[in-house]
Amino acid sequence: MATLIAFDTATERMTIALRRGDRVVAHDSEGGARASASLLPAILGLLGEAGVGVADLDAIAFGRGPGAFTGLRTACSVAQGLAFGAGKRVLPIDSLLAVAEDARGEASTLRVWALIDARMDQIYAAEYEHDGGRWTVRVAPFLADCESLASRWRDEPPSAIAGNAIGAFGTRLTTGAATLFPDAAPTARALLRLAERGWAEGAAVDPALALPLYVRDKVADTEAERAASRQAKAAPKEPAPPSRREGSEAGREPSCSAKLSEAQRSAAPRSSP
Repeated sequence: MATLIAFDTATERMTIALRRGDRVVAHDSEGGARASASLLPAILGLLGEAGVGVADLDAIAFGRGPGAFTGLRTACSVAQGLAFGAGKRVLPIDSLLAVAEDARGEASTLRVWALIDARMDQIYAAEYEHDGGRWTVRVAPFLADCESLASRWRDEPPSAIAGNAIGAFGTRLTTGAATLFPDAAPTARALLRLAERGWAEGAAVDPALALPLYVRDKVADTEAERAASRQAKAAPKEPAPPSRREGSEAGREPSCSAKLSEAQRSAAPRSSP
């Protein structure tokens, strides 16, 4: 059995798991902005606890997103640094797929929408199906909101929904009769199970390909910007000023041809008396 480490910092939690043989050790703590400083020490501490060096790993798995931008960059850079330094390969795994795997648990089959709160009143969403042997991506990760999901689900209601967006959006999320997994998350244990399958199938890649998965086009879009945009759209439009044709003759601006004629007359030589 492969010796693998997996970690994810796409959400507010930082989660790490290591498998060596039949033994699995895990670490879970607060993530968010703190993950950039605490992820690497936590990984090294977990390796030390298990008596494993980075050189002993077969591959390094990480949640590539979508999720918090700082968290994705942190996971990606740490995975690359460890892999380049030890000459290892990496297994980038969709964080939404890890949510789906966490929801599946011991179930043999599951078709589920995985949703992560993307903040700014938006949701990272994807749909997956497990046939008893492996996962299939039915809808690739994309950025949505409650209204667009409700529209999509109107013709084909989901049978199951998983992820922290369920709690974040509450009744605004039209879940219908779907089975809900509000506590499902991209845990490292779920990542580890996916990594084991990926390793067996030869999915490990060069660390240069350890890249984040972004689905939001504008990284710096803030709540203030979005609020200003909404206010601008809602503000009543001022009436257009009257055209010059509607003004009085006295106040009319001379035309270009009139200005040219006046200039020509001024420049013409005057006859002497």
